[in-house]
Amino acid sequence: MKTIKDLDPSLIEDLKSQLRGKVVLPSSSNYDETRKVYNGMIDKKPGLFVMCVDVADVIAAVNFGRVNNLEIAVRGGGHNGGGLGLCNDGLVIDLSGIKFVRVDTSKNTVRVGGGNLWGEVDHATHPFGLVIPAGIISTTGVGGLTLGGGVGYLSRKFGLTIDNLLEADMVLADGSFVTVNATQHPDLFWAIRGGGGNYGIVTAFKFQAHPLKTVIGGPTFWPIEQTEAIMAWFDSFIHKAPEDLNGFIATLVVPGPPFPEHLHNKQFCGIVWCYTGDPDKFEKVFAPVREQQPFFEHVGEMPYPAIQTLFDGMMPPGLQWYWRADFYNEIQPEAASQHKKFGSEIPTPLSQMHMYPISGAASKPSKEDTPWAYRDAKYAGVIVGVDPSPSNASKITDWCKAYWDALHPYSSGGAYSNFMMDEGQERVKASYKHNYARLAEIKQKYDPNNLFHVNQNIAPKAG
Repeated sequence: MKTIKDLDPSLIEDLKSQLRGKVVLPSSSNYDETRKVYNGMIDKKPGLFVMCVDVADVIAAVNFGRVNNLEIAVRGGGHNGGGLGLCNDGLVIDLSGIKFVRVDTSKNTVRVGGGNLWGEVDHATHPFGLVIPAGIISTTGVGGLTLGGGVGYLSRKFGLTIDNLLEADMVLADGSFVTVNATQHPDLFWAIRGGGGNYGIVTAFKFQAHPLKTVIGGPTFWPIEQTEAIMAWFDSFIHKAPEDLNGFIATLVVPGPPFPEHLHNKQFCGIVWCYTGDPDKFEKVFAPVREQQPFFEHVGEMPYPAIQTLFDGMMPPGLQWYWRADFYNEIQPEAASQHKKFGSEIPTPLSQMHMYPISGAASKPSKEDTPWAYRDAKYAGVIVGVDPSPSNASKITDWCKAYWDALHPYSSGGAYSNFMMDEGQERVKASYKHNYARLAEIKQKYDPNNLFHVNQNIAPKAG
């Protein structure tokens, strides 16, 4: 592959003339700011950014990268843990200028730009009393989260984000533009609902939204010493609970405000709840939680966007992040023992472990309905080492790896792709299981030369 340095400068000037958006080069004054992503541990140096503002810009950028044999990365919200929205010395096609949210209240559908963040979507849908299932941080990009699956507060009630995707506009590797849905390019529509950015660049999404204005939610904490008992109870409770109740279980340290001072810098086993049902029935539904006598509870009614932004302040862009993940069929006692051990050894206040339930609406599609092969798993688990200081990068990485090594024998194999770093082809295959072969065939049809490979890559099936 060529690098940008190998190109005649006149080619870049010609590209500029085809764009409404801007080009950012290493010589540009805003280059270092432009190459920042959510994970401060990522320090890649692209040769060229194309800051797209419309579909025509994306087409021009794709054609430029393909014709000149450049490495291409695609960046939406920039949240990817492994920094797969960037590449060294190649071309980054940046979608952050393609932003719009259009709500159709006649059908409760929402069209969203490929560069939008979820907080922007929530801002637009909330006045209409509508939600689209997403994650738990509002600064996450719509594109990356959706294409990988989309696990979050509303998964048990409304399914994964991909279960609510109706249509997408895409620019393919050959520079062509297509709209995909259940009747137009249905094979490609199947592939993008979990298959990541392997198949093209999505410039617009169309989602089914659901009526929901407020939720009852927030955290409950127990001392880390109670981890084994709380995890055993949670494992027996959450999957049988009404679908209106969701909660993800965590090992964590309370880092500081807005939590009360007596909790600061202490380790806990926590559950963050989100209830979408009738407020009058909440006390009855939540009674089994209170029977576990949490050490701390801060659960109350709030607008849906408020729970989506609950952790934004503690997790601003630019922190050091290291991720490891797996799916789990249950929380075995031996695994809970490891959670207690490593939860007691959390190296920095922001490092933590989460396990998100995959039940209720999220478990109803079959393992073949979308590429998301672990519909029968009970949890998508993730361990994150997080800290502001680069000097702690090895500390958080070592803890994260050791925690993962201890838990992996109790896992069901692969991992939710949005929770993975750049971990290689075998981990990707394990994460798609029986769906990988079909994904590879569709990749061969739409991107036979693997132009879009800076991702959790699915290699084209050999002819």
